[in-house]
Amino acid sequence: MNKQTQGSKDPDILAVGRALRRAARRALELGRQTGTPVYVIKNGRIVDLTQEGRNRKKAR
Repeated sequence: MNKQTQGSKDPDILAVGRALRRAARRALELGRQTGTPVYVIKNGRIVDLTQEGRNRKKAR
C-alpha cells in the first residue's frame, strides 16, 4: 500500500488493494474459461495473461 492509504481511516480505502487483487484473479479466471484475452503491461510490453499461462503449462 502507498502512504496515503495507510494513513486513511476509511475502511473502503483500506480494503481497495485486496479488492483489486481479487478482481484481477477473477478476470484472469474468467478469461481462461471463455478464451478471452486478458492484457496487461509487463516490462513495457503488452502481454496476454491467458496465453502466458498456456505456454507455461506446455513447457512442463
